Order: sequence, then C-alpha cells, then structure tokens
Amino acid sequence: MAEQLQGITVALAGPRKAEEMAKLVQNMGGTALHRPAQGTVFLDNQALREGIAAWIAHPPDLAILTTGMGLEALFEMAAEMELEARFLEVLSASPIAARGYKTVNALKKRGLRPEVRDDDGSTAGLLRGLEDWDLRGKSVVLQLHGDPAPELAAWLKEAGASVLQVEPYRHTPPEPGALARLYEEIAEGRVDAVAFTSAPQFRFLAQYAREQGKLKELVEAFEHKVLAVSVGRITSESLKEEGITRIVMPEHERMGSMFVELGKYIASRR
Repeated sequence: MAEQLQGITVALAGPRKAEEMAKLVQNMGGTALHRPAQGTVFLDNQALREGIAAWIAHPPDLAILTTGMGLEALFEMAAEMELEARFLEVLSASPIAARGYKTVNALKKRGLRPEVRDDDGSTAGLLRGLEDWDLRGKSVVLQLHGDPAPELAAWLKEAGASVLQVEPYRHTPPEPGALARLYEEIAEGRVDAVAFTSAPQFRFLAQYAREQGKLKELVEAFEHKVLAVSVGRITSESLKEEGITRIVMPEHERMGSMFVELGKYIASRR
C-alpha cells in the first residue's frame, strides 16, 4: 500500500482535515496539493430559527431528513429557543423519511424511527423509497445541509407537495482565484486526481467552469485525464449530475477508505 500512489499528484478539494488527508496520500507514496474548493461551513442561526418556527407552527404531513449533523443542529437550536420538547412532539407526529445511517442514528437516539429509508445512502435511493407515497396536496419539510437538493425538491413539487426547505448550515465559496487555479490544473492534466469530500466542493468548481464557458472541458478532463475521487454517494451524485461517470468511491464513507480505494484503482491499472 505504501507505494500505490507513487508518482501520483492528488488535489485535495476539502478545506477540513487537509493535513490529515495529505499525510495519508504521502504515506502511500503520492504528492498532495491543498486546493480547497469551498470556504467555511457555518451555522445559519437566523434561517434555522425561522425554519423551526415554521415547522412547529405548521406541522407537515411528511418530514424528510437528509443529514444527522443537520438534525442535531435543529434540536440544539430548538433547545436554545426553549422549544425542544415541542419540536420533538411535532417531529414524532409526522411520518419521517431519512437518508443516511447518521440521520437514522440521530433519530434513534431520540426514540424515533423513519418510515422511509434510502436503500443505498443516496438521494436517488430515498426517492425510490418514496415512489409509492401519494403526496398530492401534502405538506413536506425538507431538511438539507447547506447544499441544495434540486432533484429531490423538484420531484416533491412534481408529486404535488408543498415544500418547506430548512438548511441549518451554509457553505461559502473558497478564496478568490482558488477555483481558477484548480480548474487550470485539471484542464492541463497537472494533477492526476482530485479528492472531493463534500458535494459543494464540486458544485463550486462546476459553477466556476460554467461561468467561464468551460464546463464541457472540465467534464471531459475528468472523463479522460484526471480521476474524480469521491468520499461517498452524496458527493458522487453532484459529479454525476454534470455528466461525470468515472468516479473512484469507497464502499464506506471515510476519508481513509477513499484514498485506499484510489490506491487500489491506480495499482490495478499500472
């Protein structure tokens, strides 16, 4: 394993745990470049307060929860608003659809179980679980995590539901010039792989390329010259939405597993 990334340069698009990820790459013989494609992630207190107030004032017919961290933030803010018991009561009274094992664990901690679960940890899997639900005229609260879910929101509206989106966290773009540098390195093949640890990282990069009229070139570079490495299904979905099909992804959503999987992929093609 120590030599599996020998001669390979990996751009790290995640701003968090960059040193830890760089060390993993270096221990496998590769070169790591810190190329953050997103800025900070912060709790949007005002939006969260407004979302909880609306949720409690108008209990929905269905609650869709997409992240465990987001659900924890909801309960923490509800407690700060002295509405934790009421929020739990409202959440308990409606059917719950959950995406991801962390979300399910956060529910379980509070004695709650989802009636609908994804079958593979993805938004597509969650939609498959909701296929037989009649949502015409129903109200739905959709809890996100700082990243829009246009496919899910559009599907719900097409099904006839009214949707309230609650986003506890906000993602910000990276420093000016960061995306331009990363795009050039990808387009020119100066990196062998780009490791994405969240969907917003690729969305910001794709948005930059689109604004420059170079999205097609970005997608082609990932298809033929540079490997897209994704930490998990949600991140992979953002890549697939733009037409990228060559994605290296571990079975288990862990940063260490992501680089082990990359090493295996490289080794199998040497």
